[in-house]
Amino acid sequence: MNYDIHPSSSTPIFRQIIDQVKRFIASGQLQSGDTLPSVRTVALHHAINPMTVSKAYNMLEIEGVLVRMRGVGMVVAERRNTARDKTNLAMPAMLNAAQVVHQLGMERTQAVKLFEQALKTIEMESKKNADQD
Repeated sequence: MNYDIHPSSSTPIFRQIIDQVKRFIASGQLQSGDTLPSVRTVALHHAINPMTVSKAYNMLEIEGVLVRMRGVGMVVAERRNTARDKTNLAMPAMLNAAQVVHQLGMERTQAVKLFEQALKTIEMESKKNADQD
């Protein structure tokens, strides 16, 4: 599992990690009992401060998303994966995109085509990254 960290983003790095862990769980890429990469591993891989990763993991632990297991590290807590989780995680981004489309005065059909194009781009990038690994 690898995080997609964007240091130049307006979203703080710890928040990027939190959001991605939640999305990995909601999508089923992370299951209950799965171990997350260590703070040190993530920090070294992305050249970020270990305290940033630790903050993200601690906040996820407080929310009950992760559990700290002695000698193992951070583990995904027992949870049921529901469609509601996915909807709740996707809705803020969808509202933001809808606001941009509205402000630009785009037609609904044009916005839907643009969204489909964005999905295809992400799918192609994901496939390309998977082929490189």
